[in-house]
Amino acid sequence: MKISVIIPVYNAEKFVSHAVESALQFDDVYEVILVEDKSPDDALRICRNLSEKYEKVKLYQHPDKENHGAGASRNLGIEKATGDFLAFLDADDYYLPNRFDSEKELFQNPAVEGVYGALGVQYYSEKAKEQYYRVFGDRLTTVYKVHPPADVFFGQIHMLGAFGLFSIDTLTIRRDTLFKKMNILFKPHLKLHEDTEFLFRLSYYLDLYPGSLDKAVAIRGVHEHNRITKVDTRIVDPAISRTILWTEVYRWANEEMTVPEDAMLHIKRMLRSFEIAKAPKLKKWGMVIKYLFTDYKSMRSGLYNINFKHTLIL
Repeated sequence: MKISVIIPVYNAEKFVSHAVESALQFDDVYEVILVEDKSPDDALRICRNLSEKYEKVKLYQHPDKENHGAGASRNLGIEKATGDFLAFLDADDYYLPNRFDSEKELFQNPAVEGVYGALGVQYYSEKAKEQYYRVFGDRLTTVYKVHPPADVFFGQIHMLGAFGLFSIDTLTIRRDTLFKKMNILFKPHLKLHEDTEFLFRLSYYLDLYPGSLDKAVAIRGVHEHNRITKVDTRIVDPAISRTILWTEVYRWANEEMTVPEDAMLHIKRMLRSFEIAKAPKLKKWGMVIKYLFTDYKSMRSGLYNINFKHTLIL
């Protein structure tokens, strides 16, 4: 295997060396592509040192040397990659020694276009644990059981009950298949959930297979400043950020034209639930009453998405 590992770098001077070296432990890693995204800290100097120290490490910046966000940075990394396979890693996360064990076996089958696995968590400080333990806990981010590729899209958009999730850090895909089947990669205008939106579409177009689901293949490093890019400070309500995500998913599904009817209806209902969640109290109840009459079935089963205190995180 010839794997290109793509690492966007923003505000990660303390972590990027560990991330890079965790990828370089594998003979199958052909190159590590760092895309420095005008980080305000000393990350650029560290990235330069890494590219000088390791032949496999290649450093890039955006042509204007400005900050463009995680989506645009990953796109630039994909453009520069020359390996047969693509893997991703956030600069504050790292790979475990079993990261590509499943891939070596599964990619022998040409029908396998992508492989995903389980992600563990490590808190880099007690303060970070206080801030984020309620979100990540000590649990794996994983898909809970083996599913055929045809089910992955429906599971990712929450149509298969307790399906679970997988992370961009645990994904490996065939590079040529990605370009053949997806016209749009990461969407740079999304400043939150750009990886989730990408994974939704990826699981629709590509046949993705499970690798290690019960044992982590990578670790999410949690610290006080877990952001890869500058984010509008007004976007602090999960209901607002999820509305942006599902608006984008709904727009894509409408344009795609081949998304099954039941999936389209589900996406529409997911978007609606978050629109209700972020609405002012009076308008919120008006929308609930309206949809109880016009779409009672979805309202009866979908109220779990409508959080009246704006604290829902899915």
